[in-house]
Amino acid sequence: MFCPFCNADDTKVVDSRLVANGGQVRRRRECVECSERFTTYELAELVMPRVIKTDGSRQSFDEEKLRAGLQRALEKRPVSIEQIEVSISQIKHFLQVTGEREVSSQIIGEEVMKKLRELDKVAYVRFASVYRSFQDISEFQAELNRLSASKSESAE
Repeated sequence: MFCPFCNADDTKVVDSRLVANGGQVRRRRECVECSERFTTYELAELVMPRVIKTDGSRQSFDEEKLRAGLQRALEKRPVSIEQIEVSISQIKHFLQVTGEREVSSQIIGEEVMKKLRELDKVAYVRFASVYRSFQDISEFQAELNRLSASKSESAE
């Protein structure tokens, strides 16, 4: 690691600690040449797969789009920012462990719906109505019936 003060290439690690729930390592370093100390952060760089849209186009995964979609569905619902961030992390982890270089947007949408279903049923139905392009009230009712049926099955 180059020293940011004198640009020497010989630095030593003085202290290391896990931060961000173990997702990063914070290192205190000292330059062997000028004795200045500085902090670095190290994290694993995992490449997110590219997204294959329904029209066949491909684009980079955009975490902000994911966050915006979740926040829109969860607007005015009793779900904390922390819960949203945990869900985003879980969705990203799911996509990373697939090991695929490209993932269809439908897979991402289904994973988002699964997380919303766990977080808030109203937000789930909101998202599903847009995601599945509900055309009339009967489609809403059918989704509500599925949701009620799965709720009663999990209660048994």
